[in-house]
Amino acid sequence: MLLKSCCIYSIGIFSILILIAGISLVLSNVFPHFLHSMVKKEMVLKNGTEAFGAWENPPPPVYMQFYFFNLTNPLEVMDGDRPAVVEIGPYTYREYRPMEQVNFLDNGTKVAAVNTKTYIFQPNMSRGPESDLIRTVNIPAMTVMERFKDQPFMANLISAYMRSSNEALFTTRTAGELLWGYEDGLLKALKVFQPDLDDVVGLFYKANATNDGNYVFFTGQQNYKDFARVDTWNGERSLDWWTTDECNMINGTNGASFHPVISKDETLYMFSSDLCRSLYALYEEDVSVKGIPGYRFVPPSKVFANLTVNPDNAGFCVPAGNCLGSGLLNVSGCKQGAPIIMSSPHFYQADEKYVQDVFGMKPNKEQHQTTIDINPLTGILLQAAKKLQVNVYVEQIPTFSQTGNVRTVVFPVLYLNESVVIDDQSVKKLQVVMAEENIVVNIPFMLIGLGILLGGVFMLLMCRQKAPESTAAERQPLLRS
Repeated sequence: MLLKSCCIYSIGIFSILILIAGISLVLSNVFPHFLHSMVKKEMVLKNGTEAFGAWENPPPPVYMQFYFFNLTNPLEVMDGDRPAVVEIGPYTYREYRPMEQVNFLDNGTKVAAVNTKTYIFQPNMSRGPESDLIRTVNIPAMTVMERFKDQPFMANLISAYMRSSNEALFTTRTAGELLWGYEDGLLKALKVFQPDLDDVVGLFYKANATNDGNYVFFTGQQNYKDFARVDTWNGERSLDWWTTDECNMINGTNGASFHPVISKDETLYMFSSDLCRSLYALYEEDVSVKGIPGYRFVPPSKVFANLTVNPDNAGFCVPAGNCLGSGLLNVSGCKQGAPIIMSSPHFYQADEKYVQDVFGMKPNKEQHQTTIDINPLTGILLQAAKKLQVNVYVEQIPTFSQTGNVRTVVFPVLYLNESVVIDDQSVKKLQVVMAEENIVVNIPFMLIGLGILLGGVFMLLMCRQKAPESTAAERQPLLRS
């Protein structure tokens, strides 16, 4: 009887201890901290790790889609009317982007590489062939006119040549030519004065089967938050296109990788060579991609806001003091002087003026917002869509009759959607990680459940032990009578 009581009370004491231990583990977050430390050690750019393999040759397929804006009223625009455009696309390309010339530096704390990108046309995912004709602004002509507008002698000479060769403000080219390049007659003529001038022009000329420069990345060996962060680009730690040190900073990763253990209150920084600047994204909402939980981060409107809204952007006014409205970025300084203005598609999040200046603009958050969906534990990209629009600054230039009475307008040429969704093989690997996370994180709750269960068993045994004693006491008076 004594042994039985000892066992019962041992169960009670054990249940209390397990319950206390479980509650203590929940409050101290020991197991989540342990899990995070393990993930941080695994997510390092080092030969033989899965993180390095995925960084060096990303397994998910990346697609680049181009949507052109076809001008429908060129004569009216020359007379001062606003442009009317029709969106045509997509023209879709499969993008291959392996890291090449990989070389580890500084005892494995850094790694040098170039990110070579190759584009293969996908006819079955496109609205038509690359030979489709598109009418748009004559970018080389506009560039040359802007460059020589304050040099009367050269301006008159160039204008005369343009008249004799029927060069106009607008041109019709194939989608393939506009993207990957064509020989331009005006630039070819200017080679007489500048022999080193390239007479082939295209929005992504020399971007196929090439890289955007030499990178040095941190491997994350010393600090997990440095995983894949850019240390230098083309040997420099800062840019020189903008007018303030803050705007010239190279911050964050290249946008293809992120550090593990990401929280909702973090600011994710990225450097984009396409935009010639760094930018950042903030948490927007929880998402699920193929059953894997993730956080959605998006660049807030403040990133591209005018300096009146965001004074930190004053350095992006080039030349100094020459500021555009919100939602636009003048990148002519890093595009060989071409009057290129970058924005979100259809001037999403830009000043309403730019939307109204061009008939056919229909900004929409779902279609035109850049999004990045990341698994917060591993930092692995689940889904992303980088959306940018290429525009040309068009204005009347008195020394060039080719500009007619055109109104000053930021003319949309095309927008791109560079998208990726995690592949099924990577999903399976992440599902294993998620299962392990659930087990590890729930261990304290399992202990609490076990403590409650043992406590229930203890109470049941105590009730059963007292029941016979009370029954015997009730029967004694009956026997005496």
